[in-house]
Amino acid sequence: MNRKWMFAISFLWLVYPACAAVQINPSRGELLYTTHCIACHSAEIHWRDKTLATDWTSLKKQVDRWQGIAGLGWRADDIAQVARYLNTLYYHYPETTEKSGPASNSTRAAPLPDQRPK
Repeated sequence: MNRKWMFAISFLWLVYPACAAVQINPSRGELLYTTHCIACHSAEIHWRDKTLATDWTSLKKQVDRWQGIAGLGWRADDIAQVARYLNTLYYHYPETTEKSGPASNSTRAAPLPDQRPK
């Protein structure tokens, strides 16, 4: 009987770490959101009709806006990861890449040639 218990304990000792590794590891975006945002935001905030996030860029802007209001001081990468987590969970917007440089800071698109003011 003692041998069976030793075998069972040895088996569990070897197999448990492999099973624990199969569990889903939360992303940094999920950890930041659940640590700092979930206290005020329930899932309903992301499903409401008057959502301010209408695409990938506006979703990132809203995450940046609210982390600023909360005084969190997140880096651009943290903001992108939280936005990516929310996008995966709720919004499903196509993720767009933004150009680097001074032109990317502009929030207004340049008017088309036929739409330029006269």
